[in-house]
Amino acid sequence: MKRPTMKDVAEAAGVSLMTVSRVVSHTPGVSPDTVAKVEQAVRRLGYQRNVNARNLRQKRLGTSTIGLVVDDLANPFYALMARSIEDEAHRRGCVVLVGSTNDEPRREREVIAAFTARQVDGLIVVPTIGSHGFLRSAMEAGTPVVCVDRPAEDLDVDTVTVDNRDGARHAVTHLLGHGHTRIAYLGDRYDIWTQRERYAGYLDALSAHGLSADPALVRHGLRSHPEARSALADLRALADPPTALFSSNDLITLGVLDAMDDPDDPDDPDDPDDPDGPDGPDGPRAAARPLPMAIVGFDDLPLAKRLDPPLTVVSQDPVAVGSTAASLLFSRIAGDRSAPRKVILLTRLVERRSGERTAHRPERPAHRPELPAASS
Repeated sequence: MKRPTMKDVAEAAGVSLMTVSRVVSHTPGVSPDTVAKVEQAVRRLGYQRNVNARNLRQKRLGTSTIGLVVDDLANPFYALMARSIEDEAHRRGCVVLVGSTNDEPRREREVIAAFTARQVDGLIVVPTIGSHGFLRSAMEAGTPVVCVDRPAEDLDVDTVTVDNRDGARHAVTHLLGHGHTRIAYLGDRYDIWTQRERYAGYLDALSAHGLSADPALVRHGLRSHPEARSALADLRALADPPTALFSSNDLITLGVLDAMDDPDDPDDPDDPDDPDGPDGPDGPRAAARPLPMAIVGFDDLPLAKRLDPPLTVVSQDPVAVGSTAASLLFSRIAGDRSAPRKVILLTRLVERRSGERTAHRPERPAHRPELPAASS
């Protein structure tokens, strides 16, 4: 039976050959109705892009490319993961194209469309929220896809994640073990899979100790340093503030630490403008600045062990995550057609000092109810 060609697809869909090429390559600018007609024709005819022709083109050019799509390349975790993927690609003579989505589905589609238009050999994607069915046409055309850090919930492909829920559970259990029961949670957007998993781990640990989450201590949707700083200020202003805090990612942790080290903080006991304070002109610093609460962060930071006090963290290995994802992708590019693999890497709790602060509350005077006045 004759293998269907792009021309056959164009005739079946009632569009031009150029339009089919643009749809198959995910080039922006084609109307949704036209895309739907072409994709329907592709499925009905069983059309597949000629991968051998693409491979011959790459041999002539002397190189191949893969696309890496992440949330935010400025995030230290993704930066290290990307470097690991680049190292694996370099060993294979491959170039990596990288794009950030800021967790915006529309931007994700645009980045992926740009990469597939350049006929990348494969894609490694940190999925945003929402459906990823749009990737199926690229996969059917011979472009393998590996999801990393999070699964694409409606796409059955190779996926590399870490055990986020278990890591968060260990972190909060650690704080509970040091006597803390008022433990705050600072997290990113709840619609992000990793954040839901980490919050679930937080709840698991509390539940195992007979506790439930206090809504006043939970903050979701933090996407920047200022938002993390503001959330911490709100928590510290509570009538019954937390004695410990679990931060769900490294960027939030940095914002929290920055707020705690802010010399303009009116509650800061080490205000350098206070002449009687340890940093003031009349009070040479005699001891390290104490944190106002115990802290455990999810994700390690390059300088975490040099902070004062050193930061206790749930460490995931971005290098292992990246190299595992790259190995899976290159295996698929080489022709592996086995069932999709789900790889879950373990985390580990790194105890330094910030998470080992024992719970302590200043004693409050007992409330004495007023006695009714004696009747005369």
